[in-house]
Amino acid sequence: MRLAPQVRQQLLDQYAAGPALVMEVYAGLDEAVLDRRPAAMEWSAREVAHHLADSETRSYLRVRQIYAEESPVVQAYDEFLWARRLHYERPVQLSLQVLVAVRASTAELLSLLPVDDDRLWSRGGVHEEIGAYTLDNWLSIYAKHCHEHAEQARAAAAG
Repeated sequence: MRLAPQVRQQLLDQYAAGPALVMEVYAGLDEAVLDRRPAAMEWSAREVAHHLADSETRSYLRVRQIYAEESPVVQAYDEFLWARRLHYERPVQLSLQVLVAVRASTAELLSLLPVDDDRLWSRGGVHEEIGAYTLDNWLSIYAKHCHEHAEQARAAAAG
């Protein structure tokens, strides 16, 4: 996958804006609605918050591996296993702070990369599940991640 520079910039802007959207959703939620589920097998808003923090820290490592290393192996992880084992019933505040801080750090790094440098954005490695995985692939996935999960959390809280 190769993105055009203007598409990269749009995705970078979307990526940087994601945490604010998430924080807006969670600012409107009280403790009583965090554990509601829209359906039996779907995540609650509380679980979504912890997933976002865990996924973002994984994402932080992935983008750095791809940028700094030569042909790295990018690890997959079982997000549902993590949800079961990493106590996703705990309070959400620290996970939301992790999301904001980690994403800000990565957004800062990405802002230093020229959006018109196709050679740089096509740097990559091999993702254990996906296969070839470049910075463009990474960006196309993570730019929308917060947005999708903010909507999921809003729907879950609504029950």
